[in-house]
Amino acid sequence: MLRTAPMKMAELMILRQDIDRVLEYIGKKAEFQLQQDVSGNYASTDDIQNRILERLKECRVYLGIPDADEYAAATTLPTKENEEAALKIISAVDDMRKRETENAELYKRVSSAYTEAKAFANLKVSYSELEHLTFLTFRIGKIDPAVFDDLKFTLGERAVVVALGEDRSRILAASSKKGRFALDSELKRFGFVNLEISKDFKGVPDGVLEGLEKQVKDAEKNNALILEEKRNFSKLRGGELISLLQTFSLETQISTVRDKLEATQLVYRISGWIPAEDASKIMRDLDNLTEGRIAIRLYSPDEVPSIKNGREKVPVKYKHNALTKSFERMIFSYGAPLYGTIDPTPMVAFFFTLLFGIMFGDFGQGLVFFLLGLVLVSGKIRALGKWKKFGPIFVAIGCSSMVMGLLTGEFFTNGQVLVPFSRWVTGLFGEPRDKILHLMPSADSIDKLMFFFAFTLCVGFVINSIGLVINIVNQFSLGRPARAIFSKTGICGAWFFWYVVFMVIRIAFFNGKFGIPDVVMIAIPLLGLFFSSPLTRIIEHEENVFENGIFSAFIEGVVELLEVVSTYISNSVSFLRVGAFALSHAVLSYIVFTMTNLVGGSVSAGGLAVTIFGNFIIIVLEGLIVAIQVIRLQYYEFFSKFFTETGREFTPFRFKYKDN
Repeated sequence: MLRTAPMKMAELMILRQDIDRVLEYIGKKAEFQLQQDVSGNYASTDDIQNRILERLKECRVYLGIPDADEYAAATTLPTKENEEAALKIISAVDDMRKRETENAELYKRVSSAYTEAKAFANLKVSYSELEHLTFLTFRIGKIDPAVFDDLKFTLGERAVVVALGEDRSRILAASSKKGRFALDSELKRFGFVNLEISKDFKGVPDGVLEGLEKQVKDAEKNNALILEEKRNFSKLRGGELISLLQTFSLETQISTVRDKLEATQLVYRISGWIPAEDASKIMRDLDNLTEGRIAIRLYSPDEVPSIKNGREKVPVKYKHNALTKSFERMIFSYGAPLYGTIDPTPMVAFFFTLLFGIMFGDFGQGLVFFLLGLVLVSGKIRALGKWKKFGPIFVAIGCSSMVMGLLTGEFFTNGQVLVPFSRWVTGLFGEPRDKILHLMPSADSIDKLMFFFAFTLCVGFVINSIGLVINIVNQFSLGRPARAIFSKTGICGAWFFWYVVFMVIRIAFFNGKFGIPDVVMIAIPLLGLFFSSPLTRIIEHEENVFENGIFSAFIEGVVELLEVVSTYISNSVSFLRVGAFALSHAVLSYIVFTMTNLVGGSVSAGGLAVTIFGNFIIIVLEGLIVAIQVIRLQYYEFFSKFFTETGREFTPFRFKYKDN
């Protein structure tokens, strides 16, 4: 079986002149886990690179250029030429932004003046003449157009309100001299702003209106030209701007890490873990990169003091193909295995795929998962980019669902489409049948269902047994023979579990009888489990065998036996849910298929709608439920056998363009 990848501790002594290039190499290589804590925000020092980076970010936002998701492979530390190119882009964008701001302010002024002028264009009578009318009071000013109708309704017959412009933002209100106080009160309540009008004002000359209108159009034209200039600049220089952003971002991250390293005036020290198989190449590359100006020392884990005294754990790294690697998150989300133990990922990948297929058997629905997996793997849909690593999982479960669908004869819940295939396959071995595997309950299928549930129990027995074997091997590898022998997931627990299963099969199917040998074979492992605590202390050479007294040890032994028996029963019975979910999937598919026929069949509009909606519900909801159940079986029935202690995941130092 595969084990965790061997690791080495590396200690590097680097001259100040080489530190940036070494950090650049380590961050891009992403195979070096630093012992120093270099987490934190970017460097806050006010140097030119940081200022350029912030200005480039402002330029990208202003131009509306989509940002990259990660560093390009060709990204390097900034050079003098990069700095000059960045400053030119910043200067060009600043000039563009300045002209746009000035034009926007000009447009605001002239458009406001033009609106104002239009509002009074028809006022050809001198305002002083209006004021000299002894029986009327006039008010001219601004108001929110949205309340114009409300103001007019409120004033009613007490005053006349006239809009002076098309947008009704300027008004003239007139009332009798007696009603001027009521008029002013209502105008104030509606947010009226009085305008100061010259006494000899007689309206706006037509030439002034035409001139203002031309200025407004010129400002609009200039704004369009600037927008077009921005679009052209983005097309021509957008790629260069993003490249420069990444370059200066890389420099900023390197500065952040460099400032947190141990250092003297001339030398920096870096220590961390690297995979043993990559150690030679990494050290050779670093030696060439610094032209020999680097001191390197490598240590095995058992040579590192912090590992020997238990203060630190060796990071765990696996090397898998694309399919198996996609299941790693399932392992590490539960906990990292200990260094040097068996790698459970291949078994998890196989059993997850198998169990999902058994519980979700439909050729058409499996095809949907398969195609979705191919789309994720291709990475062509950017919105699904972060799910790309799960693409192989969808491909795998899609294939297993399609295989189970061929066996059960289901194609998008339709049980008739695959009948010719089923009859052809079964005809090769005897009488042709419509289904290779019949899961729908009926009078003549009960025996077959019982065999199917027995099959799921057998799958559970295999998964539980593999978990026990992994734990036994791991405990011996870690130098813990007592735990490997006397724990409930060690040899005694496995012995009890395997022999009871063997005995039940012998009695149930081969007319065997329970006898003295069975009592002996069951009693031996149970005695080992009962006295597991004192026996473990004896083997580990601890002085106080009965640490809390004999009576306490007796109670502890009884509890251990009860836990062992109940645990193995529940671990076995749990796998009946695999058959139960397979049966429920078949029943749900039958219901959708029957409802489709009731509304006219799949060729009718109603039947097609029922088919699409029913399959959508099954794929999304039942698919999610089945996935959760498979994960639960992995966690509680498989992982619990050997995950008695968690380790430390290998998290190499790498540059991240964005924090996700």
